[in-house]
Amino acid sequence: MDTISDLLTIIRNGYMAKKETVVAKHTIVSESLVKLLKADGYISDYSVENTKPAKKLIITLQYFDKNLPAVTGIKRISKSSVRIYSGFDKIPLALSGAGTTIVSTSSGLMSGKTAREKHLGGEVICQIW
Repeated sequence: MDTISDLLTIIRNGYMAKKETVVAKHTIVSESLVKLLKADGYISDYSVENTKPAKKLIITLQYFDKNLPAVTGIKRISKSSVRIYSGFDKIPLALSGAGTTIVSTSSGLMSGKTAREKHLGGEVICQIW
């Protein structure tokens, strides 16, 4: 089971259904991915709910003018069947630079822009715009 794809699908479906909050399964990778999305302004907030038997991520989606979503598209690039790796100079741009590419590097998850600045390549996780 691919937890990153599940998280991205939950966020995408939440925006399509005009939900205010969505709930996803908590993992360390999904929490760092949501932290990046919050830093880039794609979601307004998130919290970790420590419930039994498993933790949950509560994600508050962000809208402009109460009906225009902050996210218009999310695309999973590297899948469990086909992994896509890239050097720091060849990290793809999302929507010609208007979106964000998320890369898993040796220093953890980071945006493509940050990875280029730090000269770190890695697995291209997803693109969001």
